[in-house]
Amino acid sequence: MKKCKIEVPNYKRIFEDIIKMKYPYKEKECRNTLNKEELSSLDIINLNQKIFGFESPKTQKFNQAHRSYNKEDMIAILEYQRKNKLNNSQLAIHFKMSRNTIAKWRKKVLKKVQ
Repeated sequence: MKKCKIEVPNYKRIFEDIIKMKYPYKEKECRNTLNKEELSSLDIINLNQKIFGFESPKTQKFNQAHRSYNKEDMIAILEYQRKNKLNNSQLAIHFKMSRNTIAKWRKKVLKKVQ
């Protein structure tokens, strides 16, 4: 049986092109993130917010429904929660996601650690 490799868009190149063509004045602000070898989901969300600013609630809802996170992203978000002493509700508001999602992640990650 052949395993299908999931191809991920080259977000680094996409964001570099967007900055170069439409927002050259935001290059300095985004350069540190774009200099990374590989962008995480958190980096992509961060860049998107820096470049495009805040979105309408309708657009936010659509974008949130199409986000996906890998294990490293989940751990990074939960680490952010621990470091900043946030509860699940506060973390959910900060990252614009469901409290239930965060609770599931905590159970999943903590279960694997034990």
